[in-house]
Amino acid sequence: MYAVAGSHTETILSIAREHKIPISFDCADGECGTCMIKVSSLSDKPRMGSFLTDKEKVVLKEQGKLTAEELEKAEVGDQPPAWRLACQMIARDEDILVEYT
Repeated sequence: MYAVAGSHTETILSIAREHKIPISFDCADGECGTCMIKVSSLSDKPRMGSFLTDKEKVVLKEQGKLTAEELEKAEVGDQPPAWRLACQMIARDEDILVEYT
């Protein structure tokens, strides 16, 4: 599936729902973690990604998907982690693969 990032305000979850791609979610507010996704780049360029929200940081740490090193790289070096929450991640102008299990 191909989706355009749009206005840089739409989350991966909202884009998926618009295109009828099933991603489970319970709260859609970054607190439950049911919409956890794995994101990777489809190009040779480094991923941009949007900044981690405070809610995402908490949930990803609790789920064991975000280490202190990954958090530091995300905050200091603008290297987004592989695991994100679909309800929190804003799509950017880049080619990415989003995996949901």
